[in-house]
Amino acid sequence: MPENTLTVRVESNDEFFDRALEAAAKADAGELTDDHYGVSLPDEAALARVLSEKNLELIRTTAREEPQSLRELARLVGRDIKNVSNAVNDLAELGLIEFEQDGRSKRPVVWYSDIHVEYDLGVGTDDNEVAAQG
Repeated sequence: MPENTLTVRVESNDEFFDRALEAAAKADAGELTDDHYGVSLPDEAALARVLSEKNLELIRTTAREEPQSLRELARLVGRDIKNVSNAVNDLAELGLIEFEQDGRSKRPVVWYSDIHVEYDLGVGTDDNEVAAQG
């Protein structure tokens, strides 16, 4: 996956930790991996909240317009600064938006140009095979 792609995964905590341990082992072995360009979400509801229409508008506008402040971003999307600030801070906590200090203001930055969503439908997994046999 290209370096400028953010991967958003829906996965359980166990799946996340298994993948993290695997990535750490690869890093220790000197094998480069792009797994660290990702966000893990616990369920479909979290995916729907994080990638909501309003959040995607903030991400897209930040990437395209490169606003110099949250105030400018709020103006560009036609929303209240407080709502935009809260939403962008939530997105920043997840790593979907970063902040660069620019004088007294924080400038929102999106480092990726694509979002790749990974969602396992559970087809052909051992759990389903065991359930079908039971």
